[in-house]
Amino acid sequence: MTTTTTRNPMPWLIIVSGSLIAMMTFGPRSAMGFFQLPMLSDTGWDRSTFGLAMAIQNLAWGLGQPFFGALADKYGTGRVLTLSGLLYAAGLTVMAHASSPVWLHIGGGLLVGLAVAAGSFGIVLSAFARNVTPEQRSFAFGIGTAAGSAGMFLFAPLSQALISNFGWSDSLVWLGALMLIVPLLAYPLRGNANSGTQSKAQAQQTVAEALREALGHRSYLLLTSGFFVCGFQVAFITAHFPAYLGDIGIDARYAVIAMALIGFFNVIGSLASGFIAQRYSKPYFLAYIYLARSVAVTAFLLLPQTPLSVIVFAIVMGLLWLSTVPPTNALVAIMFGTRHLGLLGGLVFLSHQIGSFLGVWMGGYLYDRMGSYDTVWWFGVALGVFAAIVHWPIAERPVERALPAAA
Repeated sequence: MTTTTTRNPMPWLIIVSGSLIAMMTFGPRSAMGFFQLPMLSDTGWDRSTFGLAMAIQNLAWGLGQPFFGALADKYGTGRVLTLSGLLYAAGLTVMAHASSPVWLHIGGGLLVGLAVAAGSFGIVLSAFARNVTPEQRSFAFGIGTAAGSAGMFLFAPLSQALISNFGWSDSLVWLGALMLIVPLLAYPLRGNANSGTQSKAQAQQTVAEALREALGHRSYLLLTSGFFVCGFQVAFITAHFPAYLGDIGIDARYAVIAMALIGFFNVIGSLASGFIAQRYSKPYFLAYIYLARSVAVTAFLLLPQTPLSVIVFAIVMGLLWLSTVPPTNALVAIMFGTRHLGLLGGLVFLSHQIGSFLGVWMGGYLYDRMGSYDTVWWFGVALGVFAAIVHWPIAERPVERALPAAA
């Protein structure tokens, strides 16, 4: 093992380029919550309208992920990432000039969602998986996930500063222009599934065979159902936490501080997750993460809510925020190899984004009808316990696959 790792140094050009792209694509969509109140103030729309746009964004992200993952597996990751940057710029521009809710839903919802699907973790981490050894894989995933977390940390204050100086509409145009950097960073990741090292059985497996194998695999289905919860929890907080803090009387600047802290500690949590997942049971580790999230939310809701408690909550949730991503993607690679990782990882992520859709939409819908986010908070707590239960029996081993006949 040691000799293999020594002969295969980390491909840093691919890692750095992919990490910068993850930072760029995750940044603006994680800052969407800052645009909600100024946009609604100018347009007169309600929170359900904005919540539906963000829900569509998350659903388009999820539905597009397996599709773009399969395209990256076949035609090359770089081409798909280039498309991501172009879609992102177009979506943010349409959102900036939305004259009616339908254009908000098309730009900020559909186009941005598809852009994130084409340039998110599943696409980038699949490229990493094909270019590092299995011993390096979880740590490489941690680096890529941490980079996305850094995007959240950087874009929270950047978005707020842009809004303060230029207004929400022009700020979205500036962010759209920034996304045109993504195609320039995509070139080092131009390889496809054939660029990696697969076993002969993997290389001969068709897409239909890979899907049939995965959908009949108990541990894969459990992993997929558990990742739904991750999407529900983080998307709800991303879209509604700034507005929630305003509702409970916390000064608006603490929303910026909280989202920046989540992003900063997300970097630490993601790196630590990649390190721990390389050495510890990934299913058990994921179960503990989901339980810890439920405990953190429960404490935040039951204890007095002050600026200090907001900061502590943001730090804890930051450490747990995307720490699920490295072990989840690593488990898919362990079970099925890297040949169809873009597709199979994308299906797991589709479940995540269905959860995101419900978390964002339910937040706006129930707030408009009940005047409070409390029901959604507590539902997220219950889902965290569910996720811990379903991850516990997952088997961390390759699927049993018949070897091809010798020529």
